[in-house]
Amino acid sequence: MHPQLELLLEIQDLQMQRGGLADGTLGDMESDVFDIKVEDAISSLDEKVLELEGRLEEGVRKRYQLVTGKGPRVVAPVINGICYGCFVAISTARASETGRNRRVESCDHCGRFLYHLD
Repeated sequence: MHPQLELLLEIQDLQMQRGGLADGTLGDMESDVFDIKVEDAISSLDEKVLELEGRLEEGVRKRYQLVTGKGPRVVAPVINGICYGCFVAISTARASETGRNRRVESCDHCGRFLYHLD
C-alpha cells in the first residue's frame, strides 16, 4: 500500500477515535476502566493528527483538506468496483488495473481517497 494512503488511514482512524471521545460514545469506558481523562486523550489525539498531517505530501494534503470539510471519512474502500464513500461505480478500467493500492487515487464523484479491497 502507498505510504501516503497508509498515513491517511491512520489519520482517519485517529479522528474517528477522537469523535467517539468527544461525543461521549467512548468517554465513560476510558474514564472508568482505564482511568484516562477524556480531555487529555482528545488533546493527545489532536497532536498526533497534526503530526501525521504534516507528513502528507503537499498535493495529498490539499485534497485531504478539501475532503475533510465534507465529512468525517476521507478514505473509502472500493469493493467490486463501487466507492463505499458515495456508492458510485468507478470506471471499469480503473477498477481492473493492477497495483491500485500502490498509488494514491481518489473518487471522481465524491473526492475521497480510495483503497481497493477486491
